[in-house]
Amino acid sequence: MLSNFNIFSNLNRFALIIFITGFGLAVYIHHSVEKTWLEQSYVYDIYQTENDQKAYKFKGQEVVINDVVAYKSSLINQQNLNKSAQDPVLKQQWVIDEHQKLFLLKPAFHYGLWSLLPALITIALCLITREPLTALFGGIVVGALMLGDYDLTDSVIIPNLASEGAAGLLLLYLWLLGGLLGIWSKTGAAQAFAHYMTEHYVKGPRSAKLVSWFMGILFFQGGTMSTVLVGTTVRPLADKAKVSHEEMSYIVDSTASPIASVIAFNAWPAYVQALIFVPGVSFLATESDRIAFFFSSVPFSFYGILAVLGTLLLSLNITTFSGKRIRAAKQRALTTGELDAPNAKPLSAKELQSCEVPVGYNSHHLEFILPLIVLVATAVFTFIIFDTPKVNWAFGAALLLSAFIALGKGMSLMDVIDGFGNGLKGVVVASVILMLAVIIGTISKEIGGGLYLVSQLGEQLPFWSLPVILQLITMVIAFSTGTSWGTYAIAFPLAMPLAWAVCQSQELANPELFMMVCFATVLNGSVYGDQCSPISDTTILSSMTTGCDLMDHVKSQIVPATFAATAAAFLWTATVFIFA
Repeated sequence: MLSNFNIFSNLNRFALIIFITGFGLAVYIHHSVEKTWLEQSYVYDIYQTENDQKAYKFKGQEVVINDVVAYKSSLINQQNLNKSAQDPVLKQQWVIDEHQKLFLLKPAFHYGLWSLLPALITIALCLITREPLTALFGGIVVGALMLGDYDLTDSVIIPNLASEGAAGLLLLYLWLLGGLLGIWSKTGAAQAFAHYMTEHYVKGPRSAKLVSWFMGILFFQGGTMSTVLVGTTVRPLADKAKVSHEEMSYIVDSTASPIASVIAFNAWPAYVQALIFVPGVSFLATESDRIAFFFSSVPFSFYGILAVLGTLLLSLNITTFSGKRIRAAKQRALTTGELDAPNAKPLSAKELQSCEVPVGYNSHHLEFILPLIVLVATAVFTFIIFDTPKVNWAFGAALLLSAFIALGKGMSLMDVIDGFGNGLKGVVVASVILMLAVIIGTISKEIGGGLYLVSQLGEQLPFWSLPVILQLITMVIAFSTGTSWGTYAIAFPLAMPLAWAVCQSQELANPELFMMVCFATVLNGSVYGDQCSPISDTTILSSMTTGCDLMDHVKSQIVPATFAATAAAFLWTATVFIFA
C-alpha cells in the first residue's frame, strides 16, 4: 500500500513540474517568440441575389459580399504579411485574383514548434494523472497565457462556453442524453431490452459484441451521435454478457467515425467539399464535382475500412491485432467477471449503473426500442429534409416519448423527474470534460499548431511519400486538438493545393488518383487522431456510454487503431507508387 502511495505521489509531483514548466514557457512565448503569419483562403459557393449582389450561405444564413479588392492589393496577402512587423489590421477580406476567382482571405499565425505546447501539456498530464479534468484545464491555462489572455474566466472560458457549438453540446449531452439515460434507468427499459436480447439473440460475449458491431455499422452518421446511440444501446446487453468495458468502448468508438468515412451518406461530404477547392483543377471545380470526388475516394479510405474490420475480428474473438491490453481485458472479464480494470474510474456515474424501478412498475423492452426508433427516424428524416441530421431534435423526441410512456404506464411524475435528475448527475462530469475539450481545441487552432505542422511540407517531396506524410501530420493535429472536423478545416485548404502542386511539378501520369489518395489520407488520418485522442468528444463519449475508464479506453484502443493506420499507410504508398 505504501509503495502505491509513493508511486502516485511521484507521478503527481512530476505532473506538477510539467504544469509549472508549461506555465513558464507560455509566458516566455507570449513575450519573446514572434508570430509567423500565413494567409488562409476560403472558397464558398457564391450566387447572385435578386438585387444583383454576390452572396453565399453560412450556417443557413445568407451573407452578402461587399468591398471586394484585388488579391495583389490586399493588406493580408502573403507578400504583405511577410513585410509587416505588426499584427494584421484586418481579420478578413474578400479578394479576387487574376483568374476572376472570388475567395475570402484571412490571416492566421503560429509560433512554430511552440504552437504544439498546450496540446502536448494536456496529453502529458492526462497520461500521467489519468484525470482528464485537470489535464484539460492545464492545457487551457498554458494556451491562454501564450495568447496573453490572463483573465481565464471572462476572456477564455465564458466566451467559448457561450458559443453556439458549446451550448449545443451542453444541451445534448447534459440535458437530453443525461435525461434519456436517467429515465431509461428509472423505468428499467435498458435492462429489459438487455434481457430480451439475451433471451433471443445474445448467447454470450461473442454474440453481444457482434450485435454491438452491427449496430455501429447500422448507425453510420458518424461522430458523437453514433457513439452515443450505439454506446447507450449496447451497454446493458454487453454488461449482462460479461464483455469488458475496454472491448465495448473500442467497438463503439471504432465503428463511429471510421464507418462514416466509408458509408458517407451523412453530413461529411457536404462539409468537406467546401474545404477542397483548388483553382484550376477541373474535377474540383463545382460543389457537385467535389462531392462526387469524395465518393470516388471512398475505396481509398483504407484506415476506415481496416478499423471497422478490426472491430469485426474482435467481435469474432480473433484478437491477433487487438493488443495485449484488450486481450487481458477479455481474459479478465471471462475469468473474474470484472468488467473494469483494477483502480479504474469509469466516466459513467453510479446513478446510471444501477436501476431503481419503482415498486409495481413493470418494465418492457419496447420502452427502450420505441424511443430508439423515434431517435433514428428523426435523425434520418431531418437529414433528408435539411441535409444535416437534427441531433437535438432526435434525442429530445426520444426523451419526451420515454417520459410519456412511463407516465402512461402509471409511473408518478415525481419518479420521472427523479430519474431525469439522476441522469443529469450521471453525465455532469463527462459534460464538463466535453466543454473543456471544446475550449482546448479552439485555443490549439488559434495558436496555429496544425497550421505549423502542415506548413512544414514542401513541394519537392517525393510524390510517393506525400500521402503518408499527410496522414502523419493530420494524425498529430487531430490527436492534439481532439477533433477530426477541426483538423479538416486546418489541413484540407493546405494539403489539397500542395498535392496538386506535387502533381504538376513531378508530372504524374494519373493526377486525379493521386489527389484522391492524398484526400483519403487527410480524411482518415484525422479520424485516427480524433479516435485515439484522450481529449476527443467521441473518445470521451465512448468511455462514458460504455462505462469505461477514459485512459483505459485510450491505451487499449491505440494499439489496434495503430495496426490499422500502419497497414493503411503501406496501402496508400503502394497505390500511388504503382498507379499514379
